[in-house]
Amino acid sequence: MTRKPTGPGTSPPLPSPKERRRLREARQLTEEQVATAVGVTPATVRAWETGRTSPRGRRRAAYAKVIGSAGPPTPPKATATKAETAPGTGTEKRAEAKTADSGTKSPKTRVDQETAADRKAPVGRETAVEEAGAGAPNRAPVPVPAPETETVPETVPDTVSDPAPDPAPVTPPAPAGLTAAEAFDALYTHTAPGLVRQAYVLTGRRNLARESVERAFQLAWHRWPEVARDRDPAGWVRAAAYEYAMSPWNRVRRAHRRPDALPEEPGRRALLHALLEMPASYRRTLLLHDGVGLGLAETAAETEASTPATAGRLVNARATVAERLPELARCSSPAGQSVVLRERLGALALAERVPAPSPAPVVRTGGERRAQRWTRATVCFGVLLAGATAFTLNTAPTHYEQPIAPAARVAGVPPLAGPEKLTAQDLKLQKALRGELAHGPERLVPRIP
Repeated sequence: MTRKPTGPGTSPPLPSPKERRRLREARQLTEEQVATAVGVTPATVRAWETGRTSPRGRRRAAYAKVIGSAGPPTPPKATATKAETAPGTGTEKRAEAKTADSGTKSPKTRVDQETAADRKAPVGRETAVEEAGAGAPNRAPVPVPAPETETVPETVPDTVSDPAPDPAPVTPPAPAGLTAAEAFDALYTHTAPGLVRQAYVLTGRRNLARESVERAFQLAWHRWPEVARDRDPAGWVRAAAYEYAMSPWNRVRRAHRRPDALPEEPGRRALLHALLEMPASYRRTLLLHDGVGLGLAETAAETEASTPATAGRLVNARATVAERLPELARCSSPAGQSVVLRERLGALALAERVPAPSPAPVVRTGGERRAQRWTRATVCFGVLLAGATAFTLNTAPTHYEQPIAPAARVAGVPPLAGPEKLTAQDLKLQKALRGELAHGPERLVPRIP
């Protein structure tokens, strides 16, 4: 009897949020269909695909089964039966008896047997996953994992031609004994030059392009455990560089307020001018899809937009560029427009001179110093806030003091009058005082007649 495993330890692993969305759209499922199958709302599915939350328990297993990440597909029974019923092994009769009895067994027993058979042949399972492009999570991640082959529509080529702008380069697999710094340096050396050219095409500013790529790699080094385990480290850095390059705060800075001078060649000048005139979201979608060579689903996941919205942005961006490029307007099919744009964007990125990125150790140490400065500033601010709070607590009154009442008019007091008329006695005393000497005891104790 096969015991069904239970408990939290048997929860199937899930891919990254972007990979969840890609798997769902690869199966042509909407958020409402997945929500109905799992038993949740579409908003919950959207939160799972953006990384805000993650499913748990039975919903996690159901969600993984719906999007196809619960496990690689089961190998065909014919292959397994052929291997088990090889002539001369003495197991042919047992296999036939097992096949005959399969009709009398319950579905649950057959599912358990198939699961056990799959666990016995992990090599075949992994091969099936790679061929189907399901993108199963790595069992033993390395600092820089090798990218997997993805299936894209026929209208979008799988690879970028030579004249195209350098896409997010595929990072070669790293040796087992590679340190974190060495893996980061390898990723930086292989990816940074192409990302600088992509950022220049995206912004039209050379210094901003280099700065955005270096800041993205500094952020990647700060979060290196997360980036090293990511399915596509180069794509992670590319998304961070694009976000920094397209930040609206760059318009406030005087050095990056205006784009650099346009190329002198008329074709490249018209193309870059058309790119800089369109909205930033259109520009990014066009560069990712037609320049880097990502599929529509991958482009939508990286730009954090729905697939229909991404398709609309792509169509509008191509129409804007076609107004300035006659050869693009002559192409009737979207595939032809994609090929022409890929060649023109590649020529634009490779022909322009962009500043070379700083060496990898300089970027790493710069990121560490930047993190240290922010940490010290945060500590100083915390100490200042604590000191201000302590000072306020020590100087604040501890009891209630009643305020002084406002002034009021006093009634019942006679008004102040002037001097009264002297009486005869007062006049006599005044005359006596004036007749006495000015000095002496008589003056101190006068005689009153």
